[in-house]
Amino acid sequence: MKLWPWTRVPKHPILQKNEEHFSKFDQNGAIDTYEFVVFDTELTGLNPRHDEIISIGAVRIRNLRIVLGDNFFSYVRPAATVLPKDSTLIHRITPQQIQDSPEIAEVLPDFVEYCGNSLLVGHYVALDMAFLNKVLRKHMGGLMRNPCVDSMKLAQAYQEHRVRNSFGGVNIGISYNLAKLAREYDLPLFAQHDAMEDALQTAYLFLFLIKNLYEAGYFTLKDLYMAGRIGPRIF
Repeated sequence: MKLWPWTRVPKHPILQKNEEHFSKFDQNGAIDTYEFVVFDTELTGLNPRHDEIISIGAVRIRNLRIVLGDNFFSYVRPAATVLPKDSTLIHRITPQQIQDSPEIAEVLPDFVEYCGNSLLVGHYVALDMAFLNKVLRKHMGGLMRNPCVDSMKLAQAYQEHRVRNSFGGVNIGISYNLAKLAREYDLPLFAQHDAMEDALQTAYLFLFLIKNLYEAGYFTLKDLYMAGRIGPRIF
C-alpha cells in the first residue's frame, strides 16, 4: 500500500545523522583507515516483498582486525505467526526461539547505531540490504547510507587476479558460496546459516581477500572498486 506524504514515518534522527555523514564520504583513503561492520541476516525466505528478517548478527573490524567482544546479535520476532518450514530447515531457528524476541522496529535503531559510520560488508550484501532498507523505510522513515562492500564480488576479483597471474594450480571452477570459499582458502570454519557465525565467516573471508588484494597492488577503497567493480555502493 502506498503511503501519502502526510502519513509517512518521519526520518529517525539516527538516519538523519547517518545521511549527513555519508554525504561527504571519501573513497580514496587507504583500506586500513576505514572501519567495517560485517553482518548477516537470517530470513524467512528470499523475497523482500513478503519475507522477513528473523535474526541479525554483526562483528566489527578496525585496523583490519576483528574487534573481539564488539559484536551485535538479535533474534527478531516476525509479523507472520507461522515460520515457513523450508526456512526453518535451513537456519534451524524455531518459533520457540523467537516468540519472546523483539520485533524488527525495536532492533533497527540499535543495529543502525552499532553500525555507526562504518562501511558495511556482507556476502551478497545486496540481498541483506534489500531486506534492511525495506523495514528501515517502514519503521524509521529512511535508509542506511553506509557504503557497502560485497565479499562475494571481492572473491571474484581476487580469483580473476589469480587466473591472470598464474600458470597453473588455480581452481577455475571455484564456487562463490561462503562456506566453500572458506574451505578453498583454508580459513577457520563456522556454522552455516547462523547470522552471528556467518558474519564471522564473512569477516575472516573479507580480511583474507583484502590482504591478498593489497599484495596485488590494491591499496585504497577506490582500488577495490576498480578491482571488483563493487564500489562503495549506496542503497
